[in-house]
Amino acid sequence: MSELILTPLRIVAGIWQGELSGVDADAPPALVLTHGAEQIAAPDVKPLENGTWLVEVAVPARYLADGIQTFIISTRDGGETLASFAFIGGAAVSDDIRAELDLLRGELDMLKRAFRRHCVETQAD
Repeated sequence: MSELILTPLRIVAGIWQGELSGVDADAPPALVLTHGAEQIAAPDVKPLENGTWLVEVAVPARYLADGIQTFIISTRDGGETLASFAFIGGAAVSDDIRAELDLLRGELDMLKRAFRRHCVETQAD
């Protein structure tokens, strides 16, 4: 078997989708979705016209909680990690670097407006 490559495509309505390539056989390897040490689902794998496979897995709502929830798609037999994705939510997000960056952007916009107003007011002098 050649090297398997699972390219993430999108998440729509709680369903993660990716494209699996590098499959030598007529059937793709068995895949599994894990959260932590728990195997939670077997992704649906459907053939596409270009010789690749569409991988879809519904993310169970019971695994979504505060903080960062990471999911891994791997081969069932060898345990080779092919893709991963994460959901971030809840109270823990307030300490997240992206939330801090958003706050900094807001403060920078406020400072730019104040500086421009100051320049306009002092220009008349």
